[in-house]
Amino acid sequence: MREDSVDRHLAHWGKEIPDLDPLVEGVITRMQLLVKHLKQNRSSSAEAHGLEVHEYETLHMLGGCGPDHRASPTEIATWLKMSPAAITGRLDALERRGFIRRLPVPGDRRKVIAELTPAGRRAWREAGSAEGNEEARLLAVLKPAEQQQLAGFLRRMLAEVDRPDLLSTPKDARGGADAQGGATDG
Repeated sequence: MREDSVDRHLAHWGKEIPDLDPLVEGVITRMQLLVKHLKQNRSSSAEAHGLEVHEYETLHMLGGCGPDHRASPTEIATWLKMSPAAITGRLDALERRGFIRRLPVPGDRRKVIAELTPAGRRAWREAGSAEGNEEARLLAVLKPAEQQQLAGFLRRMLAEVDRPDLLSTPKDARGGADAQGGATDG
């Protein structure tokens, strides 16, 4: 197997820190570098499609909200782990660009629902497709059985730190309520 930058990192730090565990350091550093690469790729993919990463993330959230692609500002804020006030600015900008529209909540005109427009869906899907292609390219260096093995190893590692709020989804599969148990009219 050919040497990578982490091997050089380990050679250097192994001299400086004699009790450094090269296996732990190597695995964790490689995971961190892969995540860094994927984040940079997400940013580049979004930018190549005329989006900021935060715009892509907001469109992605709405894209995952069932066939109507709608959510309340509160649901969006919960999923993105932001304050509702911060979401207002994002929605304003996305609405100006024609990527979302705000609709009144039936029975309560003070509340709104954000809905992904066809232009917003197109922008989200194009940027996401480029991101997904890079993820698939990286995983393709492993044989299918190795991919399954890696998935199992990562699942076991994640189980050590996982908790219900670590990774949420826009809305649960039953619809109506978000994954956090909130109402859809916020």
